[in-house]
Amino acid sequence: MEKLVIEGGKPLSGTIRIHGAKNAALPVLAASIMAEGTHTIENVPDLLDIHVMLDILRALGCRAELRGDTVTVDTSSANSSHIPEELMKQMRSSVFLMGPLLARFGKVQIYQPGGCAIGERKINLHLQGLQALGAVVEESGHTIVCWAKRLKGADIVLDFPSVGATENIMMAAAMAEGITTIYNAAREPEIVDLQNYLITMGAKMIGAGTDTITIEGVPKLTPTTYKVIPDRIVTGTMMMAAAVTRGNVTLENVNPAHLTSVTHVLKRAGVQVTTDDDIINVTCHTRPKAVERVVTAPYPGFPTDLQPQMMVLLSLAEGISIIKETIFDGRFKHVDELSRMGADIRTDLNSAFIRGVPRVYGATVESTDLRAGAALVIAGLAARGTTVVEQVHHIDRGYDRIELLLGQLGAKVSRYTEVASKSLLS
Repeated sequence: MEKLVIEGGKPLSGTIRIHGAKNAALPVLAASIMAEGTHTIENVPDLLDIHVMLDILRALGCRAELRGDTVTVDTSSANSSHIPEELMKQMRSSVFLMGPLLARFGKVQIYQPGGCAIGERKINLHLQGLQALGAVVEESGHTIVCWAKRLKGADIVLDFPSVGATENIMMAAAMAEGITTIYNAAREPEIVDLQNYLITMGAKMIGAGTDTITIEGVPKLTPTTYKVIPDRIVTGTMMMAAAVTRGNVTLENVNPAHLTSVTHVLKRAGVQVTTDDDIINVTCHTRPKAVERVVTAPYPGFPTDLQPQMMVLLSLAEGISIIKETIFDGRFKHVDELSRMGADIRTDLNSAFIRGVPRVYGATVESTDLRAGAALVIAGLAARGTTVVEQVHHIDRGYDRIELLLGQLGAKVSRYTEVASKSLLS
């Protein structure tokens, strides 16, 4: 097991380039199996989740390779619709392959997916959507088998604007017979990116980015070359890192329009944020101000994936703030870890009450999930003294060597194996 050791108290300064979006690349890679041939996907981050997805594609018979930030996938030899259980346990996003495999092979066998433990995340909306398209779903223990001789278009109303369910239905419907309309669809930028990718493959669909998506099924899709969007969550994380360290940071290869809600909250906290095309600059030379209330919500609301990082900023702000988490019921596990560092946070059901403190202090803390881990790294950057963040593998699922990214901004963050870390801190 590896750990990050962070020497805090230094303002971040400089310019970095944000890598491609994990949450856009994963469904795009899943969709590639729908078109027989060789696909080239650019701006793909070198992350643990990406490697798991590539391993799944290989297990299905594809040839897949990541070089630099470009993935080449040859789906010509795909010959299986059974995703191995050990790979499904490693990543929740493996569920994205249900729609594509149904579309190509008419059958898929999966297991309950894994991923971060951040609360209840059932896949019932995925299954209901596929059933509406004509798939038969059989569940036995942890095993789920779906099959359909021919998927047919349908009107589908989602009970909740689930990103994953929206994307799975989009992919399955792209090759279904007839027209599919998804109501109450998720509106995230990653949905738009998937639609754009599918269109370059020959799909016919409109409406991504709104709550209604219409898809006219086509009999065949063709391989293509595509570049995924920048990662808005990594961007937001670095924005908050700049703010909590009272730094001056410029982020390149970003889409400011994807972070409107985040920028709004940061400005309310007294942080200076300026944008220009694909660039964001964040400057904060004084202690942030409390924000009375931040509520996570589906896009375009404040993203749940940036809630832990925002909690760090508000923990250091002047005054009392409230964060209400409306997406996941288990996303306050970082509170105990931040409290170890001196943060003053109380929780009640899905709300966190934060009394800002002038500073936090280095401590040994544990990354309980991907975004909580990123938040603890940010807290370490702002802390007085040395912070050790354990269970780094969670962070590696969504950030491409976060210590190197922050190092470009002057941060002192080092990665150690458990043995080396013990000798360092002894």
